[in-house]
Amino acid sequence: MRGFRTDPSYPAGLRLADDLPEPDPHPDEAVVEVSAFAVNPGELALIRQRPNGFQPGQDIAGTVVHSADDGSGPPVGARVVGYPDWKGWADRVAVPVNSLAVLDDEVTFAQAATLPVAGLTALRALRLGGSLLGRRILITGATGGVGQFALQLAAASGAEVTAQVRSADRGAMAYQLGASKVVTDLEDAGPFHLILDGVAGPQLPQAVRLLEPGGTLVLYGGGKAPSPIKLGDFYYNGAHNAKIVGFTSTSPEAIKGQDLALLVTLVAQERLLPLIGWTGDWSRTSEALAALANHTFRGKAVLVR
Repeated sequence: MRGFRTDPSYPAGLRLADDLPEPDPHPDEAVVEVSAFAVNPGELALIRQRPNGFQPGQDIAGTVVHSADDGSGPPVGARVVGYPDWKGWADRVAVPVNSLAVLDDEVTFAQAATLPVAGLTALRALRLGGSLLGRRILITGATGGVGQFALQLAAASGAEVTAQVRSADRGAMAYQLGASKVVTDLEDAGPFHLILDGVAGPQLPQAVRLLEPGGTLVLYGGGKAPSPIKLGDFYYNGAHNAKIVGFTSTSPEAIKGQDLALLVTLVAQERLLPLIGWTGDWSRTSEALAALANHTFRGKAVLVR
């Protein structure tokens, strides 16, 4: 079986191997023939951290070729999107059935592959803000992988969304996705009931100062630069009793498939538009990772087989 494993002697630290073992599924796992997968910033870090033989891959879409032995989950032949823990950048991968969702006919494999990590991060992070109707929300990196989904979902929930983007040329896209206001920095912004931040770094203390009293900042990503937060940042503009939540999209595990099914339905209804900024044959995965690291595209990068 073909698939990628880490190897520091290859570009981007990845080698396309042809001798990987076939999946050996647990009784509650289905085997999926992968048709498309997407890449994420977190996988860039994992490739560096696990350089010798690790098999990455969490965003996958394809067709069930072996249904779960316990009788649960989708049948053979079902088109699905899945969120495995790893090993997704391969011909086939075993995925727990509670991390799978069946695709509507209107949803392509490429669209579906954008949804697991970025889509669930956006959906579940927004839920930490409770009811969003009429609320003021800030989303940093709003045309990135997570930001694009968070912006659309927040706007659809009735929020007044301020989108922070990397450069002014990305503003038009942010408005198309539902932003009420677009900024390139955080001067004169706020206050906000909820902030979704995937940038962090020196900007994080500034974002904290923009919270309403009791507001929430959901930190789901960021670079290597330190974020020196102090108690006084919560007092600066009156963000009293606000909080920062360190967030991961994988919890709760038991309903990952249900949440993926919701996102699939929204895509099928054209109420959620996956923004794919880079696509290519899966042999070009190293190129996709380089483009991701250099921020040369908006949205998600998708590889197809």
